Amino acid sequence: MSSQYRAVVSALNHPDPVNGTWGLFNERSLAALRGTGVELDVVVPRPYAPPVGPFAEFSTIPDRWDAGPYVAHHPRFLYALPKRLLYGLSGRSFARRVTDYVDRTFPAPDVAHGCHLYPDGYAMKAVAEAHDCPLTTMAHGTLLNDFDSHRRSVRRAIRKVLVASDRVLCVSEALEARATEIAPAAETTHLPLGATPGNFPTECGDALRQEFDVPADATVVLYCGHFSEAKGVDDLIRVLPTLTDEDLYVVCIGHDGDLRWDLHAALLDSDLSGQVHWKVDPVVVRRWFAIADAFVLPSYSEGRPTVVYEAMASATPVIASTVGGIPEQVVDGETGWLFEPGDVDALRSLLDSLDPVELAAVGERGRERLRERGWTWQAHAERLAAIHESLR
Repeated sequence: MSSQYRAVVSALNHPDPVNGTWGLFNERSLAALRGTGVELDVVVPRPYAPPVGPFAEFSTIPDRWDAGPYVAHHPRFLYALPKRLLYGLSGRSFARRVTDYVDRTFPAPDVAHGCHLYPDGYAMKAVAEAHDCPLTTMAHGTLLNDFDSHRRSVRRAIRKVLVASDRVLCVSEALEARATEIAPAAETTHLPLGATPGNFPTECGDALRQEFDVPADATVVLYCGHFSEAKGVDDLIRVLPTLTDEDLYVVCIGHDGDLRWDLHAALLDSDLSGQVHWKVDPVVVRRWFAIADAFVLPSYSEGRPTVVYEAMASATPVIASTVGGIPEQVVDGETGWLFEPGDVDALRSLLDSLDPVELAAVGERGRERLRERGWTWQAHAERLAAIHESLR
């Protein structure tokens, strides 16, 4: 499929030269969209940075960065802390900077696209109105799932974006329902993300185990995500020291959250072998998926997590909680196993009863389901381009 139009895009969550793992799913979505022939003008705003302190490194991010298939532009905006109290102020600063930058820098767009409802969609709403072009916004899990926890000004802004969008693109059917609950007039559709099976070197599993010092006969259980309570890492920490299957080899990969050292301690307190990694390059992450015999995700809140697609793409069975769109992805007992969030006894039982032969068969069924449903980045981009074309 080849699409000939120009889209201007805002993506606050997006990798940059300092933060290489931020918003990888947005980068992959946009790279795949560019692959369909769409011309992209991509704005990835970054906060003004102080000369010293923990955020000083932000000042080294260049104004423009060649991200591969497209150039990411990095105008600066005021990011006010604490976030919980001042997110509305940050969003207004973000929108002003983005709209001004777009007007000064890019040709008139055919479509305005926000990679998140807020602040991306909030900024793109103004761009779409200024250029009289369609507006599409992506709805992921956090903003809508936690909508009621935001201050009134932010809730009001999100509602405006939901109503103003010509199409709200929800990554799960559960989020579609949530979006229309918040804003009944919202025009929504379901647009899944995905993963690319060919990117996961599953045929090299034995060699990778040797390279990564993993025993050849171990049953490797992988966790990948934030080391946070919201992702259920506290439950994983509670469960690890109680597991009795000494063949388990637990690998945890994180890039945010404050439970890193607690996870280290829990693994040391257990009778298990394993590794805990921090801010791992995406290529290495894909190798760990290729090695893994099972993937575990005990979250308390989700949209439709891309890590589940990545597990499916690498023929890795999923052990996950029944939150958000996960039950739309995983067929319990067929492509993985589901349990209620917070049910540590169920999590413990599942991890202590893994059979390598069964895992291999379940993983293959998961990869086949991914292919059958078209949950790949190429299919995602083709659907997105078709939606844009239909709105022009």
